[in-house]
Amino acid sequence: MQQIKVSDLASEFEMRNAVVISELKKVGVWVPSSDTPVDHDIADRIRRRLQLMVELEQQEEERVREKKESSAKKGKKKVASSKPRKSIKQLGKLRKRAEKVEEEEVSSPWADSMKPRKGKASYRKVEIGDEETPQRTEVTIDDEPIIEKVEAQLSAEALEKAMHEPTRAELEQITQRTEREAVRKARQELQLLEEKAKTETTEEAPALDQKVGEKTLEPVAEPVGEAEVVEEPGKAPVAKTPEPVEASGPREVTFSEKITVKELGERLQIKSNELIKELFSKGAMATINQVLDQKLVQEICELHDVVAHFVSFEEAAVEEEQVEDLPEDLMVRPPVVTVMGHVDHGKTSLLDSLRNTQVAAGEAGGITQRIGAYHVDVKGRRIVFIDTPGHAAFTQMRARGADLTDLVVLLVAADDGVMPQTVEAIDHARAAKVPIIVAINKIDKPDAQPEKVRQQLTEHELVAEEWGGDTVMVEVSAKEKTNLDLLLEMILLSADLLELKANPKRAASGVVLEAMLDKGRGAVASILVQGGTLRVGDSFIAGAAFGKVRAMFDDRRNPCAETGPGSAVEILGFQTLPKAGDSFQVVEGAAKAREIGEYRQQQLREQELAVTGKVNLDDLFAQMQGGKVKELRIVLKADAQGSVEVLVDTLQKLSTEKVQIKIIHSGVGAVSESDVLLASASNAVIVGFNVRPERTARDVAQREQVDIRLHTVIYEVSEEITQAMVGLLEPTFREKEMGRAEVRDTFQVPKFGTIAGSYVQSGLIKRNFEVRLLRDNVVIYTGELDSLRRFKDDVNEVREGYECGLSIANFNDIKVGDVIEAFTQEEVAPEL
Repeated sequence: MQQIKVSDLASEFEMRNAVVISELKKVGVWVPSSDTPVDHDIADRIRRRLQLMVELEQQEEERVREKKESSAKKGKKKVASSKPRKSIKQLGKLRKRAEKVEEEEVSSPWADSMKPRKGKASYRKVEIGDEETPQRTEVTIDDEPIIEKVEAQLSAEALEKAMHEPTRAELEQITQRTEREAVRKARQELQLLEEKAKTETTEEAPALDQKVGEKTLEPVAEPVGEAEVVEEPGKAPVAKTPEPVEASGPREVTFSEKITVKELGERLQIKSNELIKELFSKGAMATINQVLDQKLVQEICELHDVVAHFVSFEEAAVEEEQVEDLPEDLMVRPPVVTVMGHVDHGKTSLLDSLRNTQVAAGEAGGITQRIGAYHVDVKGRRIVFIDTPGHAAFTQMRARGADLTDLVVLLVAADDGVMPQTVEAIDHARAAKVPIIVAINKIDKPDAQPEKVRQQLTEHELVAEEWGGDTVMVEVSAKEKTNLDLLLEMILLSADLLELKANPKRAASGVVLEAMLDKGRGAVASILVQGGTLRVGDSFIAGAAFGKVRAMFDDRRNPCAETGPGSAVEILGFQTLPKAGDSFQVVEGAAKAREIGEYRQQQLREQELAVTGKVNLDDLFAQMQGGKVKELRIVLKADAQGSVEVLVDTLQKLSTEKVQIKIIHSGVGAVSESDVLLASASNAVIVGFNVRPERTARDVAQREQVDIRLHTVIYEVSEEITQAMVGLLEPTFREKEMGRAEVRDTFQVPKFGTIAGSYVQSGLIKRNFEVRLLRDNVVIYTGELDSLRRFKDDVNEVREGYECGLSIANFNDIKVGDVIEAFTQEEVAPEL
């Protein structure tokens, strides 16, 4: 079915989004934001309501214009104020007061169900006294003044009583009563007109003298279905009852997945105690704050002729925080630049040169193994750099870095040229549709060949500007700090072309770059703020994690109270550790953050339980066959959540048909005693990456004989795990022929049996060798040597060309002409 956004619907009538959303709520359709699409039939209903509002406004303007022309011609004035300007001013105040009254009426969940008193005309009268000249001002309903209709209905005595100046208290009561009555009738009139238009009746819609959208105080005609007053000259008004209007079809209401009894009552316009009685009749003992399941909500809605639609709870909750950015609120934000390239091509060294720091010197193995965020101030402007790992194992991190950036600086070493991870970085940047700036590094080296690098990049469709392409290429030297200013200038120029803007006035949102556990500070995460302003004390959600910002630090560990769009900060206050790459969103209140976080955690638990499932015969057979496969169990601990994800992915890729890797537990932080006990019970190996075991954990590991392997470089982990997998396999043996001897004579010795006098034709014969007896090239027997002699002396071996006497253990059927082969079993290292 064709759908249209709420914002597009508002643009058709040149109205604010809030007005359209309010009208949608009145017809029972709840939308979280102006970007939410609605169905075509709902859009048509709203169009009719908005068109009616426009027509009412035009009627009001026409009526005011005709009234002025009529007054100018007739020159009459019945009991009117001598100061008409003041009456208009007073009427404006009343209209403002009516807006407040209608807001109170709309905020009540039972406002639509209130019915006006029947059998009375929808007249309203306001009398305003003048302090200097005590006269009365009259506001008319239509072309005829109200006093004429009053005179037709009231006696002369009542009319005289009504002409006196009311007190201030009486005036206030009259004003409030007439305002509320007019608002209620106007709302009911609008609803009944819509139902009448929907059923396509041929009756003419009654004219309305009040524009509900602008909340004016002009009187309105009686709604269809109520008593209509018919006046005749010289007679009292007579009530005429029209034909009843047929009821419209069921209305549609959208609910979130998680709705309480109180919220359901408000949406259905039912009192909570009545709703609890209905739930009790269905066997559900519910309290006012209890969460109801979808099936029960649908049953209750069916009883009240309501069609229920459900949206994701977390989407609805988060979208409530999303506001539409106004053009005047958008401000220029710093560009986010990701530095990518092959390992050891100088990415971190380049950032060190820009920031005057020594990050690369402190990295294990000289390689980056996590995403780092830094900022550089250039000519009063800020650039946020994201440093990504270049090792082959960190593909996921590089892809994540390309997705959240505005520009990619592709670093290529002038001496190495284009390497595999360079090509991979180009693919990631293109997949994310991010512009690429090439920085050719290490031009200070004697074997640097920048022109060769340009030629290699051309093969990957990156053509330099000086060669007629559109790719900016800058030759730099991170070590000598050559052309770094030119590189920064190119980055700022490219950012200006992108026109990067963000709204700092909205709730902060961004993405988690990295997360880790700190012994003294707890869960800590690096956040890239993409929109809004993040402040200390804000409540937030990040994936399934939630919390409240207790402290913030920039990339140089300086504390800060707030930060705007396009900045990277480290924040404290997470209840649980988020995952790298999770979206970060500030929400209203800690209770709401906890509610969303716990809901997402429950969803994750349900997904994990659903993975196990029930075992069928096919699965059972696969498990029986899997018992023949060796399994290496690992308990993995690392210093950061991103490192855990990379290690899990890397180790699982090492699995083969012969040996499977099973990670029974992975986490962030030091190796604890519980990790050692888990490994002991599961017969697993503990692998630590950039972490150390606790003192108690080391003692328990020694007692339980649990192997703990600690590493700081990722490829060392891969090599050692591969060796451990090979060690699990059963060794294989290969037979190796050592020598051949021909039997030339036999001797029968009572104590030793048959002795074969033999001649060694090739190789050598040793006492500990296994032998087989061949007769006419057919194996007769395989066994071991019992004795080996040369002349009368026992010897250990006999080489080629010599004669010897030998006997075979437990075998005496040796004949002249037989061949004896000597061989050994050589162990061969198994292969995965």
